[in-house]
Amino acid sequence: MKIKNLLLLLLLAAALTVMTGCAWFQRGPQPLEDTPQELAQAGVDAMEQERYRKAIEHFSDLRDRFPFSPHTPTAEVALGDAYMKSGNYDAAITVFTEFAEMNPRHEYMPYVLFRTGLAHYNKFTSIDRPQRNMQEALEYFRRVAQVYPETEYAEYSRYYMVQCRKKIAEHELYIADFYWRTKRYGSAYERYRYVMDNFEDLPEYVEYAGERARQSYYKHQEHVSSHKRAIDEGTWRDWLDWL
Repeated sequence: MKIKNLLLLLLLAAALTVMTGCAWFQRGPQPLEDTPQELAQAGVDAMEQERYRKAIEHFSDLRDRFPFSPHTPTAEVALGDAYMKSGNYDAAITVFTEFAEMNPRHEYMPYVLFRTGLAHYNKFTSIDRPQRNMQEALEYFRRVAQVYPETEYAEYSRYYMVQCRKKIAEHELYIADFYWRTKRYGSAYERYRYVMDNFEDLPEYVEYAGERARQSYYKHQEHVSSHKRAIDEGTWRDWLDWL
């Protein structure tokens, strides 16, 4: 699925066109990269050249030096994108979260919330690790789908909601299978049941969990019965020995 994250760069380019020739910030000739439009253009150029560290530098400079520029919000979101492209997902999450807190009604909110969710999603490492990032991503995607249902980002979010739930379910099954392999059938049964009860929208996972839950239950009962029989037999032996 291709995400239109270049939208912000196009908006920046449009902003530069509008601002060209305006003496909105300072009058007279300015040195290179000393106005909001020059910093924005430098950031856009760096992004297009995949020089993400440089883009981060320019967009950060614009945000810090010109906080009240009408074009700073776009640069702030582009900064988050630059961090995303560089693989620094924690920094991207911080930038997007701060933007959402300061601009809760901004037109970029569907995009920002979606990208925040995607940053959490991209932090996935392996199925055997706790899936807190998947839970966080799921909440952001769900929010976009519910609050901004008519936007293209709601469509993207619905797709990623399914992917998040799959990874969470796979994590639960991984743990359940581990309990199964180590013959801890009672614990395995509980995990399989959890998948059956909480992931009905993923029938292939529920089918697998259901079959393994049935087997785990019977094996657990066999183990309990054998253990109880061994205890009872031991008790009788002790009594006979005493006699």
